[in-house]
Amino acid sequence: MNSSTTKSSINKPFLDISHIDMVFPTPTGGFTALKDVDLKINKGEFISLIGHSGCGKSTVLNIVAGLNQATNGGVLLNNKEVNQPGPERAVVFQNHSLLPWLTAYQNVELAVKQIFKKTMSKAEMRGWIEYNLKLVHMDHAMHKRPDEISGGMKQRVGIARALAMQPEVLLMDEPFGALDALTRAHMQDSLMEIQNELNNTVIMITHDVDEAVLLSDRIVMMTNGPEATIGEILDVQLPRPRNRLALAKDLEYNRLRSEVLTFLYEKQRKVENISINISPPATVPKKRVNQN
Repeated sequence: MNSSTTKSSINKPFLDISHIDMVFPTPTGGFTALKDVDLKINKGEFISLIGHSGCGKSTVLNIVAGLNQATNGGVLLNNKEVNQPGPERAVVFQNHSLLPWLTAYQNVELAVKQIFKKTMSKAEMRGWIEYNLKLVHMDHAMHKRPDEISGGMKQRVGIARALAMQPEVLLMDEPFGALDALTRAHMQDSLMEIQNELNNTVIMITHDVDEAVLLSDRIVMMTNGPEATIGEILDVQLPRPRNRLALAKDLEYNRLRSEVLTFLYEKQRKVENISINISPPATVPKKRVNQN
């Protein structure tokens, strides 16, 4: 192999989202949701997709997951075309999607059996399931069903199930969006610990600016749809491990946060007309008065 070939292979991105368009058919013609989305992602990177509702973030994620096929362009993972779902790409949705009649252990076990039933013994599978539940701090509740644990704990089990598949890419669609602020913070800290230990490549959709800055290596900011595309990409070079309390007063953290807010609320501001001139009906019911 000559030096130019070696250099070329080294420079190839781990995940290549190459000039994708997505056009959905409608009764009145094609609707272009995405236009020329182009993104190169290195192995072990944590990428956040952020933008207003309707900007195509989930569509990008679905194309990478193999759930949708791009109208134009395509996705390469490790130089192989992505054209269908596969175990090397695990998805964590906002809804945990656990089977309610199974315990946390059994929910993870389903994924492990599907991927490793031919390569792992029962003892090895048991150890692997327990290891992944420990990663998300759920080993103490592994034998509880979803209705016996909190929303944050359910989401931890969903992440454990995804990690247990040993995916090369972890795709997360607002995984903490339905959680309260304190639980969300704990989940973010857990995710940083996991990513530091496993060095997974992560693409996460979020609407939370602070979450994006805290977790990411790069923040990909999407323009408003239709024909949404990548507007700006922000490098986050804050040292790891990251401490949210220390970062609160960090000048660079606040500069990055301001950059994202400026993009969302000035450069890509969405104005929704809210009418305040609402006339009451011709007959307004009189307030009932207690006659007693």
